[in-house]
Amino acid sequence: MSLPSSSMPSDPHQGSRLLGEFIRLHRNRLSPAAAGLPATGRRRAPGLRREELASLCGVSATWITWLEQGRPVAPSAKTLERVAHALQLTPAERAYLFELAQRRDPSEPATPTKAVDAVLRSVHAIVHPAYVLNQRWDVVAGNAQALDLFLGWQTSPATPHTEPATEGPPNLLRFLFFNPQARGLIENWPLRSQRLVAEFRADCGGRLHTSPLRALIDELSALSPEFDAFWKLNDVQEREGGERGFVHPRHGRLVYEQLTLRAALHPEYKLVMLLPVATPE
Repeated sequence: MSLPSSSMPSDPHQGSRLLGEFIRLHRNRLSPAAAGLPATGRRRAPGLRREELASLCGVSATWITWLEQGRPVAPSAKTLERVAHALQLTPAERAYLFELAQRRDPSEPATPTKAVDAVLRSVHAIVHPAYVLNQRWDVVAGNAQALDLFLGWQTSPATPHTEPATEGPPNLLRFLFFNPQARGLIENWPLRSQRLVAEFRADCGGRLHTSPLRALIDELSALSPEFDAFWKLNDVQEREGGERGFVHPRHGRLVYEQLTLRAALHPEYKLVMLLPVATPE
């Protein structure tokens, strides 16, 4: 099975702008007290000043200004480490920072060799719902149990979005925001959908500006007010496991433990398995 080649960015400076915006937002969210700095004078905003962040990172305030303005200053991996530490980023936020800067995180362990084709085939040997997502969160492989659980992965024809099944695989985000049944199927839909958008942003990293991803994000933002609001929060979160509840129209309430694995050679492919932990009520 051949894998799709990655698209070249339509705007070579978009990554720098996203990096600058991300750093600025997190600087504004971090108080001087949380950063271990004394509160001095009146502030127009509660976050760190550029000079304070520069001091914590061991760089000049001018460099921080240029970085936040999206100039191509090409920060080194060591400098990014200091920025991540100063801003107290979570592991997911740190990974996103390095993705945007197109740098390898020195703390990231080397991945072992493994063929992704085996991951794509493996879902059919799993007896519980299982599927594989690509970078756009298209469902590039899935077993019959997943198809049944997610109601055929269909989007609603009542929305402005129309996508004949022959045009490509289903997409998890389109299902989540364009299928009205998803709101009843997925327990605590508002919280889960907000978290999934944050996980998707983290998953995209520095590829947000590539054509396939940009087209999907623009489509979701235009057609779903909820997605648009969640996306503008600029939150990133690590995709993690845990219990996932569903209220299925045919099978009643189902509870699964979610397990997500990545293909080592192609980490943009994720194998998601849902292992039952409770019987339907």
